Amino acid sequence: MTESRPSIKELILVPSAITLAITLLRLVGELQNWGPPLFNKAAGGGGALIGISWLILVFGAVFGWRLTRAGHGAASPLKVSGLAFVIGLVVGFGSFGIGQLAGPNGFFGAFILGSIVAVVLTKSLWPELWQALLAYAFAARIPVALLMLVAIMGNWGTHYDVPPPGFPDAYSPFVKWVLIGLLPQMTIWIYMTVIGGLVTGGIAGAVAGKKS
Repeated sequence: MTESRPSIKELILVPSAITLAITLLRLVGELQNWGPPLFNKAAGGGGALIGISWLILVFGAVFGWRLTRAGHGAASPLKVSGLAFVIGLVVGFGSFGIGQLAGPNGFFGAFILGSIVAVVLTKSLWPELWQALLAYAFAARIPVALLMLVAIMGNWGTHYDVPPPGFPDAYSPFVKWVLIGLLPQMTIWIYMTVIGGLVTGGIAGAVAGKKS
């Protein structure tokens, strides 16, 4: 049975609310010094279990499933997954290679530029899923970017404001936020959300298509 096509708002509203709730839970856990395996304060989060990164794969699959069941799936969903995965690898390894030649700044710049290019290139793979993932990515990452600004200004000592090793101490809090907060959240994490979501969304779409 085919469902009616959900709007982007309908697709992302609950996932965005869940993501925000987990973001706030993560903040409270770090401020209260709860267990590091769940709430790691290290730069980048240290792979803590309470976080929103893994939600990319879950909600990408949910979006792909719902769109397919509503009759707006991709013609070849597994091809979408494969191409998205390849594009993600090219950006990652390409940025790493540039970093080996040009150093950390080169890697950072290449990763940001590659992220933007990858997001643009993947739009045609499955436009409906791509739009939902892009909207969800910004709904998830704008609150994190704003939270990082407040955390950096207040020097809270959480993973939201701790810079990576070797980060210059001379930068002002605002510049620090732009470099470790705003730019990564609005480019690299958007790319990771779109790419990861297309991979799992394609797989879920293939399964949903067989059940139609």
